[in-house]
Amino acid sequence: MAKTQLGARVDQDVAELAKKRAADLGLSIGDYLARLVQDDASGLRARAVDAAARFLAEHQDVFDEAENTHKAAPGARAA
Repeated sequence: MAKTQLGARVDQDVAELAKKRAADLGLSIGDYLARLVQDDASGLRARAVDAAARFLAEHQDVFDEAENTHKAAPGARAA
C-alpha cells in the first residue's frame, strides 16, 4: 500500500513519549501512529477501556482489601 506523509505539531513531551513508546514496541513513529489510529478507528481502544472498567468494578473489593491489608501491615509505615 502506498504511504502518505503527514505532519503534526505536538508538545515536546508528547513527541518524546511517542518516540519512547514506538521504540519500546519495536516500531517506527509512523507505524506506531498508524497502529494508534487503526485501534481508535476500529473501536479496539474503547472496548479495551470498557473491559478494564468492568474488571475493576467487578473486583474493586479485592483491590480495596489488598490496599487495606498493606496499610495495616506492621512495619509498613515510612520513617
